[in-house]
Amino acid sequence: MGVFFASQKRVLLLLSTLTFSLIINSSAYGQSLSDSDLVSVGLLAILIILILAAVAIAGNSLVSMAAVRSKSDYKTVPSPANDGKEYPLHTFKKGMDISIKGESEPKVIDKHTSRYGIQPINFHNLQPIPKLVLEDGDEVLAGDPLFFDKRFPDVFFVSPVSGEMAGIVRGAKRAITQVMVLADKEIRHRKLNSPDLATVDRETLREFLKKNGGWPLFLQRPYNIIPDVNETPRDIFVSTFDTAPLAGDMEIKIDGRYDAIQKGVEVLQKLTDGKVYFGMDGRENANVPKELLDIEGVEKHFFRGPHPSGNVGFQINAIDPIKKGDVVWTIGVQELITLGNMFLLDIYDATRVINISGHAAVNPQYVRLISGADLGEVVPEEMADEDIRVISGSVLFGTKKGENPFLDFYSSQVTIIPEGNEYEMLGWLIPHTLRPTASPTFPYKLLPNLTYNVDTNTHGERRAFVMTGQYEELLPMDTYPQHLFKAIITHDIDRMEGLGIYELVEEDVALCEFACTSKQPLQAILREGLDFMLNEA
Repeated sequence: MGVFFASQKRVLLLLSTLTFSLIINSSAYGQSLSDSDLVSVGLLAILIILILAAVAIAGNSLVSMAAVRSKSDYKTVPSPANDGKEYPLHTFKKGMDISIKGESEPKVIDKHTSRYGIQPINFHNLQPIPKLVLEDGDEVLAGDPLFFDKRFPDVFFVSPVSGEMAGIVRGAKRAITQVMVLADKEIRHRKLNSPDLATVDRETLREFLKKNGGWPLFLQRPYNIIPDVNETPRDIFVSTFDTAPLAGDMEIKIDGRYDAIQKGVEVLQKLTDGKVYFGMDGRENANVPKELLDIEGVEKHFFRGPHPSGNVGFQINAIDPIKKGDVVWTIGVQELITLGNMFLLDIYDATRVINISGHAAVNPQYVRLISGADLGEVVPEEMADEDIRVISGSVLFGTKKGENPFLDFYSSQVTIIPEGNEYEMLGWLIPHTLRPTASPTFPYKLLPNLTYNVDTNTHGERRAFVMTGQYEELLPMDTYPQHLFKAIITHDIDRMEGLGIYELVEEDVALCEFACTSKQPLQAILREGLDFMLNEA
């Protein structure tokens, strides 16, 4: 907001200067002006300055009021377990839930695919061509190193399965997009010889994680990158629920592995001098597992409101915002389970429980598999149909799967919807089908329990980037996102910092992109800005 205050002050100063210039010029050229004329000009100038000052003050007040309204409401509430404890509750009023047909059946089946892929493109701050440790045909155990980044040679990316090294796939400019492993039917794990958490020092623990695949489980904010090897996080945050469309039930995804979560929390406590925070589901009718409430060593905060209340970025903003110079880490629940099992089972266990969902899914259900699984074998019918899009992630923030059919490293759901490749005549004027929308023009918002069939059609082309005020209604954060995006486009570093770029990552603005009248690729714009700021740092 300080950027706007400063801008208004500059405008006021400029106009004041012009007004005084008018007086001086009138005096210089106005030998024929009478004293009464000069007095009139002076009074008019003073009146103009007073009016401009009033406008500036009113504008600042309106900005301050908008900022207050954008903050979450905060209070304490009794524990859902009725155990006599109270927890902080943050209520977000901004955002939007998108109800889509295709919920997963609450059952879990096991899937094991013949090949798995680790994708360097899943990690933003890796060099395009990492250094491979193994060669084609080499035997590999689950937990064995596959490659490392040349800038961080002590951070290894490991194989999720045992089997045979099956080569690489290259993309544009020979960048490595996939490192593949042909999997054994029975997975064999390398013993990690994990240290004792009760006695290990932080530096030894960090070296163990970097060597054995634990370091990439974390993401650093700002920039949403693998943590800098020389940084210690101020705090570590975990969101234990997801509000994205068709995100599924987190209790099913945890799959009873609460002991691994507790062990993982012990690791997190060793890695920071600050606090470990759990963002808990505080929405009405939320089913919070008692075992999750019983996890010790974390500070629990409950969050209520529409999507994106489950995004860890907005939880960080509500609890303790990121300021310039701050570094915090985040980790997903299933990655936390993998981290805990590195010490509980002494192996690198990349097991995930994900939900297959969406209107076009043949069997919407939960699947227990291993990270990097070949989705061509998990959902073969959908992957073979050109009129269907398989997305690793949600419809708002996910990756289209085609030539790169492997489950993304951080994905905990797969969404399957029809391609939007059919032209809808006059669709912009006469909506032919019910569809979710953020626009108040359509009455569908009056039916909050209605679910929709959706496809990938954007219902319009990219157009002029106009000011609409849409984003501010969807982003529960004290910032002005449209000004931020334009600052990114113009590479205005001061405005980017002042407007909160350090607190945002792509998934945080995905809802804004969905609602964007201008059809702008906001996630790509934000990624460009984050990369630019990272290079400038």
